[in-house]
Amino acid sequence: MSLAVQKSVAPGAMELVCPAGTPAALRAAVEAGADAVYLGFRDETNARNFPGLNFSRAELAEGVAFAHDRAVRVLVAINTYPRAGEPGPWRAAVDDAARLGADAVILADMGLADYARAAHPDLRRHLSVQASAANAEAIGFYAREFGVKRVVLPRVLTVPEIAALNAEIDVETEVFVFGGLCVMAEGRCALSSYVTGLSPNKDGVCSPASHVRYEDQGDELVSRLGAITVNRIGADEPAGYPTLCKGRFDACGRAQYLFEEPTSLNALRLLPELQAAGVTALKIEGRQRGRAYVTRVVSALRQAVDALARGEPMPEAELAAITEGGRQTAGAYEKAWR
Repeated sequence: MSLAVQKSVAPGAMELVCPAGTPAALRAAVEAGADAVYLGFRDETNARNFPGLNFSRAELAEGVAFAHDRAVRVLVAINTYPRAGEPGPWRAAVDDAARLGADAVILADMGLADYARAAHPDLRRHLSVQASAANAEAIGFYAREFGVKRVVLPRVLTVPEIAALNAEIDVETEVFVFGGLCVMAEGRCALSSYVTGLSPNKDGVCSPASHVRYEDQGDELVSRLGAITVNRIGADEPAGYPTLCKGRFDACGRAQYLFEEPTSLNALRLLPELQAAGVTALKIEGRQRGRAYVTRVVSALRQAVDALARGEPMPEAELAAITEGGRQTAGAYEKAWR
């Protein structure tokens, strides 16, 4: 069981859940004002299984101690799907998260949620966005069968849809408010697996760096994922990481972004609406980012959440410089195409 001293949160204030891809990022998030940090072990049990990221067991123990000393909760993401007949690494991750004092585990697989419920009934269970639970029936099932206390909602719902959902369920909701924006319903994308044989759902990696190539061709920088050309980038354009969903391809006689343009989610101006919709926690994406990114974004969100809780106008936060392609969107929260 966790021994954290819970931070005092103003009534109605939303919890700020921040990324910790490394021990250094964990410290940065805590010092910048996180209420909770989320992280993963250094293996395929979490959906950000990239070289140089994540935590060993010893590092998690140190991170939990550091966070708990400052009344910050630690949430361990074990949110990939176990290989058939080989649940051992995933069950060990749950066991170790509980043993090392994590405040909650973030799970996607039903079998693993059932294991966590039976083996560690006092360990709080959150439902990962990878489970793609976006309606009251699905969320109610996870709460009833596996004791899930919070669900991280997929980035496909409008604010009114979130409000309607919260009116039907007795489970906390957590939503993304800043960072990378996935065009697919999380947990259901097969693009990376199609090209590289590795997927976020099974292996914890989307567009792994081992398959990424950049080539200079005259005035253009060509980015490739495996054998597929993802983009041709001019000298005056920012070079984004080559993922297929944000690739530019020839279609209808011109090169264009077919799935999604390289842009980042920024829903800061919607915080009052999300609070009114009954959202419990705000999540920042970015476990692949460094300390500077974490410090800047967490600090900006901390100021905004605190101002909102006090009933004051939210301060302006200029974050365009650290967004993908220098562009920002409110994503599906507003769904302007409807």
